[in-house]
Amino acid sequence: MLAPADERKDRRVSARNDVFVDLTLEGDAVDRMVAGLDEAQWALDTPAPEWTIAHQIAHLAATFRLAGLAAADPAGFIALAQQFGPDFNRNVRTALSPYLSAPPPALLAKWREERATAEQALAAVPAGQTVPWLVRPLPAPVLAAAGMMELFGHGQDIADTLGVRPERTDRLRHLVDFAVRTWDFGYQARGLDTPDVALRFEITAPSGGEVWEFGPTDATERITGPAADLCLLVTRRRHRADLALTAVGTEADRWLDLAQAYRGPAGPGRAPGQFDTIAA
Repeated sequence: MLAPADERKDRRVSARNDVFVDLTLEGDAVDRMVAGLDEAQWALDTPAPEWTIAHQIAHLAATFRLAGLAAADPAGFIALAQQFGPDFNRNVRTALSPYLSAPPPALLAKWREERATAEQALAAVPAGQTVPWLVRPLPAPVLAAAGMMELFGHGQDIADTLGVRPERTDRLRHLVDFAVRTWDFGYQARGLDTPDVALRFEITAPSGGEVWEFGPTDATERITGPAADLCLLVTRRRHRADLALTAVGTEADRWLDLAQAYRGPAGPGRAPGQFDTIAA
């Protein structure tokens, strides 16, 4: 017997909003891309300057280690974070170093271990409780969404290197939510004042059956387009010229040049036309 319509709807919403399950599934998708690589392939250069596939996985391993520590041992995380210096790039190199010193099979095993620890620790955080993070404490679901952002961006670099096209699903809802939540990061990264403006986002789900809406319905500054393209934009894995995103309003148009969903330097991003096809 079918459940009542409202009950079926509630089940769909619950499944869609389980960011911890979706974090695991997105990690599995990246894992499948690298699980069978040989040593030479791990050393391939990716579109990120001076980063190989090994660098990409090492970065993910280091990031998940921090997330797992923050969720399971907040005091330990705070003590570790206090050791970070003001040089962002130096902090990244230091974090990657122990992973890059391992041969590819050991690196892959270590990443899987860090992933599993973080996924379990984040899911175990009581609802409504925050965990410490690099700038301010975050709810565990938000930190999990940040993890999905990392998987999306670094996974795209790996996919571009290997010439494969990642599958994009409605799990991207979490990353779109995160992109809207962090809409001001691009201004902060460049030392710009965040404008006093409300942006409206109307983003089409990868399944094509739903438009995800954020912001005031009467806002004059609007961003519209596919979810995968928005995610490629905010992770700076594609130039706006190569994406099907539309801006209405001066600030919305400016935002498409600045958008990023991560803290730290923006980096050079990707050049217009750098890729023959949009691997979305």
